[in-house]
Amino acid sequence: MTADGDLNPALSPEGPGLAESSPPAVEKSQTSRAVREIVETLLLAALIFFLVRLVVLNFRVDGESMLQNLDNGEMLLVNRNAYQFVDINGVRYYPFDPPERGDVIVFNPPNGSDKPYIKRIIGLPGEEITFGNGHVYVNGQELEEDYIQYRTNCGRRDHCNVVVPPDHVFVLGDHRTNSSDSRVFGPVPVENIIGKAWLAYWPVQDIGFVPHEDYPADIGEGSMATATPAQPPASP
Repeated sequence: MTADGDLNPALSPEGPGLAESSPPAVEKSQTSRAVREIVETLLLAALIFFLVRLVVLNFRVDGESMLQNLDNGEMLLVNRNAYQFVDINGVRYYPFDPPERGDVIVFNPPNGSDKPYIKRIIGLPGEEITFGNGHVYVNGQELEEDYIQYRTNCGRRDHCNVVVPPDHVFVLGDHRTNSSDSRVFGPVPVENIIGKAWLAYWPVQDIGFVPHEDYPADIGEGSMATATPAQPPASP
């Protein structure tokens, strides 16, 4: 047998043996690439989720105290950074906007409830809030509210004539005859606010921005005191 005959064809660079061993190597490379892409996708999704949660939280409206504007079971996105502020020498500075009359907010109520509430801001720091003839009065001026269905009464509740303290807001539910709000537990500290209701995303027919109500510019003028306005929500 010649020297050439001693060569094992399987060792030839172009022999069939190498061709047969190539597919497993290619297969392994493709599997590794697929696993890497899945891991990268999951990490990216987790990062996006984390960043989104830094800005917004989702809540479900539980109850009917915000009818006819927010329904029981409606799902909302809440901007948790809407009222971020910087405290410098006891004065609060807001990079965006401070709490405003007409904002719908989610907050921890001062009555000890373990569930957040969702209500509308009616009174701001330094304003006197009173009730009469089925209406709300801010510093003696009637508050025009065409977004509510029922008249507003306070009855014998504890907070029917209130001057809102500094760094607090006075809140009411839109369904005035079926709402536990500042008429019951008083003004809410701004630090208790979780965020501003921003967007409704469920059910489909309710998708849209949570409306901010506007009021005449002179409402709230002549405040009696000066002050800087500093998870599913229950709405009993």
